Amino acid sequence: MPITGKPWYRILYIQVLIGVALGIGIGAFFPELGKSLKPLGDAFIKLVKMMIAPIIFCTVVHGIASMGDMKKLGRVGFKTLLYFEIVSTIALLIGLVVVNILRPGEGFNIDPASLDPALSIGYAQKAKGHSMVDFFLNIIPTTIFSPFFNGDLLQILFISIMMAFAISLMGERAKPILDVIDTTSKVFFNLMNIVVKFAPLGAFGAMGFTIGNYGLGALGKLLELMIGFYITSALFIFIVLGSISWFAGFSIFRYLSFIKEEILLVLGTSSSETALPGMMEKSIKLGCSPSTVGLVIPSGYSFNLDGTNIYLCMAAVFLAQATNTPLDLGQQITLLLVAMISSKGSSGVTGAGFITLAATLATVPSIPIESLSLLIGIDRFMSECRAITNLIGNGVATVVISRWEGELTKEQLNECLQK
Repeated sequence: MPITGKPWYRILYIQVLIGVALGIGIGAFFPELGKSLKPLGDAFIKLVKMMIAPIIFCTVVHGIASMGDMKKLGRVGFKTLLYFEIVSTIALLIGLVVVNILRPGEGFNIDPASLDPALSIGYAQKAKGHSMVDFFLNIIPTTIFSPFFNGDLLQILFISIMMAFAISLMGERAKPILDVIDTTSKVFFNLMNIVVKFAPLGAFGAMGFTIGNYGLGALGKLLELMIGFYITSALFIFIVLGSISWFAGFSIFRYLSFIKEEILLVLGTSSSETALPGMMEKSIKLGCSPSTVGLVIPSGYSFNLDGTNIYLCMAAVFLAQATNTPLDLGQQITLLLVAMISSKGSSGVTGAGFITLAATLATVPSIPIESLSLLIGIDRFMSECRAITNLIGNGVATVVISRWEGELTKEQLNECLQK
């Protein structure tokens, strides 16, 4: 543990860990009390989300407009999308391989006719219109202000990039505007630092509700899928992301220690969005340029969801195994290709991965959509792992692309990670 000068009980990540542990205890032994704690978790998530839009807007606009070199923006954007596609495909392939090796759904012998379609119909309806055309059309907001009201990350990013281009065309005349945006950004980051102090309370409430509502015993036979998913995600983080980190000149273990507060925050809330402002701030502290951070991290929440990708392949094939639906190699490759597209519309919101799974199954009719009801009881437990893997994947991507751009040296990076 690093020397911080603070008593151990005042260190944020320890407070969050205590909140998670207390929430699990309350939910397990006093389930009704645990259920009543839900407003604590909901309130904290809402507090964080109200800050995301202005922080992204200010960081992206100031970072890009101050860059001056628009060619760099195009170069960083291309490298970012290339990195996202390669790593996301690796995540999908790993999920597909592992679920075929473990075969956790084999022996369930579930008759789809015996399942209640009402349990999954809501998710299936939300997944309608999840086509690639709709996805790109939805990036364009109805008005310039609407993304700030509905919290759509890609729409906010779109408006921010457009605004940054407009300001950059003004040249020196835009300097007063950039100064105001920079000052506003610092105000919101300070406000975020105040809100984060309530993270232990939010994690306590969210975890208490989860365990109280679903119970530790709700896992049942589905435990094998859960364990397989957790192990696969861990292997992806330490082997795949670890190898990428090593090639970029830093240790994945030191990086995980550097973002431990954000990881524990996501563990408690199961939403990677709650850690977005903190991840942006810490990436800038590492030496990544604000323009790269502002472009990579927010776009990663839609284009680089490694945990969701692993989950999509494993869950879809698991449901096929559980309902005795044979999938040949061609069908599994089709499933992988569909998941590559459908995962792009998922965000860091709790439960979004489940809706994306419904969209994936809707395009692979051989797997009965009713089988989604098998996963409803455990999806909340798997959501934490999805969110943490997504978070780490986007953090590593930001550092790697910054190194790729020559924004920080190996020595600078490791010096910051050792502090």
